[in-house]
Amino acid sequence: MPACNERFHANHTTMLTTNDIVEFVKKNTGSESITSETDIFSDGTVGDDFHDLIENFAKTYSVDMTNYLWYFHSNEEGSWNSIGGLFFAPPHKRVERIPVTPALLTEFANKRKWELEYPKHNIPKKTL
Repeated sequence: MPACNERFHANHTTMLTTNDIVEFVKKNTGSESITSETDIFSDGTVGDDFHDLIENFAKTYSVDMTNYLWYFHSNEEGSWNSIGGLFFAPPHKRVERIPVTPALLTEFANKRKWELEYPKHNIPKKTL
């Protein structure tokens, strides 16, 4: 039997289940405590590991990430020791974090688009 992402690529009309994405997240994070409602960041996948997971998710399930704003979901790797951090808060500290769960990822994988309406915010371009 093909893996869930192989089945998805072979037949784009097949809907993914939350369990498919839970297994994908477990495989890509090494965390066995993942459930459909687990906040992946709070579970310990942070910084570059979180960004790698999201990038792999987008590639695996052909998700259009045009609207994705990383700083609402994760921290910036090494932001605690950045010289710029002495003068300006990093982007992820200027907004309220929005959890990413396997249930949310399942919705986006089936739509093949990151469809999340973010709150209005102002992040200076130089900090991105």
